[in-house]
Amino acid sequence: MKIRADYHMHSRYSGDCKNEIEDVIKRACELGLKEIAITDHGPAHDGYGIKRQDYWKIKAEIDLLKPKYPQIQILLGLESNILGTEGEIDLDDEMREICDWVNAGYHFGSRLKKDFGFHLVNFMSRFSKHFYQKAVEQNTSAVVNAMKRNEIHMITHPGAKGPIDIHRVAQAAAETGTMLEINNSHGHLTVDEIKVAKTYGVKFVVCSDAHKIEKIGIVPESIKRAVEAGLTVENIYNAESE
Repeated sequence: MKIRADYHMHSRYSGDCKNEIEDVIKRACELGLKEIAITDHGPAHDGYGIKRQDYWKIKAEIDLLKPKYPQIQILLGLESNILGTEGEIDLDDEMREICDWVNAGYHFGSRLKKDFGFHLVNFMSRFSKHFYQKAVEQNTSAVVNAMKRNEIHMITHPGAKGPIDIHRVAQAAAETGTMLEINNSHGHLTVDEIKVAKTYGVKFVVCSDAHKIEKIGIVPESIKRAVEAGLTVENIYNAESE
C-alpha cells in the first residue's frame, strides 16, 4: 500500500514551519504524488496560525506555481482550528470561497483568551480522571458539532491533542461524510480507534502532517497502523496498491 496524495502539510506561512511552497511542491513531485493540499494552521491559533490576510498570498503563490508543475494537482487548503464546543472553526466565508480542501482539528492554544478554560481541561486531563472524563465530553462535542456545522473534508489527528469518544466521532463522521485522518506524526488514529471507526463505515485519509520538507508524503507509521487494523486501499481515500 502507498499513498497517491498528501492532504496535510505546512509551509512558511504557519508559525511552526519554514518550508517554501515551491520546495514543498518540488518534493511532492519527486515522490510521484498526484495531488497535495497546502494546509497551514488557521488564523485563530495564537502561536502559529497564519495571518488571515496572508491567505490570499498563499493562493496567489499556488496559482503562479500551478503551470510550472502540471504533473501534480496543488490545492489551497487550511488546517482550521476547532474552537470551543459548539463546532465553530476559523475558516470564514471569504476564506472558504477560495479554499479547495478543508481540514479541521483541535489544537492546544487556539483562541487562547476566549477558550482558556477549554484548554485547561485538556491540560488537566493528563493528571486527573475527573478532568479526563470532562475533556472527553467537551472534545467530542467540539469535533462532532464542527462536522455537523461545517463542510469539512478531514478531521486531523482525532484524539491526539485531547481525548475523544471515538464511537461518537466516527458515527458523526460517517453521517456527515467527513473523513478521519491516520496521522503519521501524532500516533492517532490508533489501531484500536481505527478498528472502531471502521465499524461505522468511515473513510480514512493517511497523511504526513509534514512541517519539514523531508517529511512530506512519508507515512510508514500510518500505513502500519492501518494495515494492523485491517484496512485496505478501498478504506483509504488517498491510498493505492504498490
